[in-house]
Amino acid sequence: MASAAPLISVLLPVYNAEPYVGAAIGSILRQDYGRLEVIAIDDGSTDRSLEILERSRKADSRVTIISRENRGLVASLNEGMQIAQGELVARMDADDFAYPWRLSRQAALFAARPELGFCGALVDPLLHGRIARGRLDPVFRLGLPVLSKFFTIFIHPTVVYNRRVIGEADLHYDGVYPHAEDFDLFRRLTDLYPAALMEESLLVYRVHPGSVTSRHTSEMRRTHLRIVGENLEREGLAEDSEDLRAIGDQVSFDTVARAAAFIRALEGRIAALPAAVRPGYEAGALNLFYFLYQLVNDEEQPAFTHELLTLSAKWKAIRRREQYALRPGAWAPWLSQVSMWAGKRADWVAYRFKSAPAASVLAPYRMGAA
Repeated sequence: MASAAPLISVLLPVYNAEPYVGAAIGSILRQDYGRLEVIAIDDGSTDRSLEILERSRKADSRVTIISRENRGLVASLNEGMQIAQGELVARMDADDFAYPWRLSRQAALFAARPELGFCGALVDPLLHGRIARGRLDPVFRLGLPVLSKFFTIFIHPTVVYNRRVIGEADLHYDGVYPHAEDFDLFRRLTDLYPAALMEESLLVYRVHPGSVTSRHTSEMRRTHLRIVGENLEREGLAEDSEDLRAIGDQVSFDTVARAAAFIRALEGRIAALPAAVRPGYEAGALNLFYFLYQLVNDEEQPAFTHELLTLSAKWKAIRRREQYALRPGAWAPWLSQVSMWAGKRADWVAYRFKSAPAASVLAPYRMGAA
């Protein structure tokens, strides 16, 4: 006799998501996997989010709502984790849209690989009303445990946890790491359990100025660098990560120079690792450089970016077009700024060519536009 399909608990934290939450919860309730519960945690919203959630609860008994004062995302996730009844616990954000097959595909993965602690998947980004197809970065084939020390290996709302790790690993989000709580949790879990990245897009990931990531970019970056530093010290790949963390607090010629020296020293230590594990660490270090490059570039002071590229010897690691744009950064920053602006416009044109209007992509799954 076949065993029953596992119950999946979907955690949906909500804070002032009125424009999107109806589509988000609707996409979960229209899954082709029926055995689920939705735990929506309204974190003190001041808009009509709770009203929209209440309509969903009245229409579908699988929806449970917790509504209280604002406590933040970490508290909401931990609260939902404690009351979830499912054998599998899935994350969902209030501004994303799950494809109808999302949960059935992830449940099938756990059925085939019951040893998994958690899994994630690719996403199709939604930007300025257009959706592009997600692509697998080949770096993920180098091994998730090593990569998890350098960056957040999964897009958070795609993650599903095996319930047994909640008790065994004291699964919780740590408020000590604001706006990078997923990075911290994933690095801890990959030390204890196997993880898997599904090589298909299971949801539409909305990129917009009101998202948590967009609103808290600076704090997220500071916390991210802190976590990477802790990991590298623990691995014996850095004696002190203060030079890495300093650039998260302030970008200056001094902090840029210190960060570049940190990258060079890290690469030297990685070069001494055994050949079998070295590629994953090399990929992680390169990702860390790209993180710093983006952080410095966002200051829109080309002289800083020029200094980082020169001192870290990473000019060849960026696109040729960006090399041409940033070369004058030390003596003609205005020229670099104009060139970089033109490059961003070119990237947007390229995105339009490889994307499609959101309404046409989502039309088969629901009424209305994204």
